Amino acid sequence: MLKRIDRRDFLRTAGPAAIAGPGLARAARIFDPRLTLAPENVARPRLLTGCCAYSYSKLLAAGKMTMEDVIQKAVELGIDGVDMTAYWFKSTDAEYLASLRHLAFKNGVCFSGTATGASTVQADPDKRAQVLEQIKQWIDITETLGAPHLRVFAGKLPAETAIQQGIQWTVDMLKVACEYAGKKGITLGMEDHQGITQNSDVCLEIVHRVDSPFFGINLDITNFVPTSQADACSQIQATVPYATHTHIRDHFGNGEAVDLERVWQLFAGANYRGFMSAEYEGEEDPTTGVPKLIEKIKTLCRKYSSVSSRS
Repeated sequence: MLKRIDRRDFLRTAGPAAIAGPGLARAARIFDPRLTLAPENVARPRLLTGCCAYSYSKLLAAGKMTMEDVIQKAVELGIDGVDMTAYWFKSTDAEYLASLRHLAFKNGVCFSGTATGASTVQADPDKRAQVLEQIKQWIDITETLGAPHLRVFAGKLPAETAIQQGIQWTVDMLKVACEYAGKKGITLGMEDHQGITQNSDVCLEIVHRVDSPFFGINLDITNFVPTSQADACSQIQATVPYATHTHIRDHFGNGEAVDLERVWQLFAGANYRGFMSAEYEGEEDPTTGVPKLIEKIKTLCRKYSSVSSRS
C-alpha cells in the first residue's frame, strides 16, 4: 500500500524547506512502493496512458498525417487519451473543432488537453498583451474541444534581463489567464520548457505566486537542467506534487536513458492522478517508435496505478 500525499498538503507537511529549492530535491525521500500502511492512509494514484500529437510531429509537419489520424492512432495504440498540440490544427473554427470532438467521442478517446506555444517572457508590454490574448483564445479552443487542460510556456529571457523580471511577467500574465480559465473549468499547466522554467525552484516560485487551483506544472520529465545541487530526478520529485499533466520521453536530450521506473515511483508516491503522455522525439520513424514508448508507459501504469490500464 502507498502512503497518500495530497499535492497541496505536500508543502504544508514539508514546511518552508519545500520552497527552498534544490535543498528540497536533495532531502526529498525516494518513494518506496513496498511501504504498507493502514487502509485509511492508502494512496490511489491514477496513472492514465496518453500520447501527445507532437509525437507525430515529423509526419504532421510533412502533411502525411492529420489531427484526425492522431485520434485514430490513440485507438490503435489502446491508450486513454491524446494531448492535442496546437501546431497542426487545420483550423480553429468552431465547426472544425466540433468535428474533432465528435470523432474522439465516437472512438472512445478523450482529450487530455491542448497545448499552445505562447511564451509569457516578453520584454515588450504590447507583446505581453498579445500573448495573454493568445492564451485566452486557446482557453476558448480548449473549451470547445471539451478538453480540461492547456499547456503554456514561460520561455527564454531576453538579453540583459534579470530572471526575477521574467518570473514577474509570467506571474502577472498567468494570474489573469487562470482567472479566465477557471471560469471555464480549465487548468493551465506551465511546462518546464526552454528558458526560466528548466529549474524546479523557478517552477515552484511561479506556482506559489500565481496561487490558483487552476494552475500547475505540465511536467516534462526530460526538461530540467541538472545542477550541482539537484539532478533531474530530484527536480521532478520536488515539482511532481504540482503536476497537472506529464510528458514522457525515455531519453534525455544528451541521449542518456531515463530511469522510468523511478519516475513512476515518484508520481505514484505523490498520489498523482492524471495522464502520463508519450512525447516521442526519437530518430526512429514515429510509426514504429511511438508504440515502443507507449508499451513502456502501459507497463509502468499497470504496475503503479490504482486503476487498470489497457493491455
